Amino acid sequence: MIASDLDTAIASLRDLIGEAERIVPFTGAGISTECGIPDFRSPSGLWSNNRPIPFDEYVASAEARREAWRRRFNIEATFAKAKPGRGHLALASMYRMGKVPGVVTQNIDNLHQASGVAPRDVVELHGNTTYATCLDCGRRHELGPIRTRFEANGEELPDCDCGGIVKTATISFGQAMPEDAMRRAQQLATDCDLMLAVGSSLVVWPAAGIPLLAKRNGALLVIINREPTEFDEFADLVVRNDIGDALAPFIHH
Repeated sequence: MIASDLDTAIASLRDLIGEAERIVPFTGAGISTECGIPDFRSPSGLWSNNRPIPFDEYVASAEARREAWRRRFNIEATFAKAKPGRGHLALASMYRMGKVPGVVTQNIDNLHQASGVAPRDVVELHGNTTYATCLDCGRRHELGPIRTRFEANGEELPDCDCGGIVKTATISFGQAMPEDAMRRAQQLATDCDLMLAVGSSLVVWPAAGIPLLAKRNGALLVIINREPTEFDEFADLVVRNDIGDALAPFIHH
């Protein structure tokens, strides 16, 4: 069913959320746009001006790494000042009620954690841009010291004590998906009785397969997204209203 208006959407959501025992949210860029985080794919998104740097290019080319760090520091202010939006807060409320065992996200902005979901219960399929890791030994590196050295020493690239290449902890094109996160996401999808796909265009695979996996295993599927998706025909409820407006009634302090 496609909800015809906001009131219908909220009433339907209230029924489904009330009856569900295990709700798994699956979130994409659309949940964070009201927080000032630009998406990647829209005409005004980050990729309209900057071609994504594939993983193999990042590893092979120091210049590609420099460009990647330049871009990251250019958008630092945007990520640093972003606060969780109404969608994040609503999902965090469901989490606190004990209905949400974990949130699966394609986002890299750390806003689910900031909204009150324990970091261990946020399954990040595409990584996290608020810190960096060594590609060899996996050690965590904070962005502040990296930026200070980069800007003070003629764009000096960070490296790890082990000699490995350091990269923001995000998943780039051509980089392997994080096995543990994919496994956890699939388990959550298999075990839930309601999947809320929020703000995802559902075109990026293999992540996009998670909502379908839930549906195939007997869960009800709700899609909340401003634009139509290819999965709308499989959904039990489709909400094409503003995400914050649709989820605001579910924020409980």
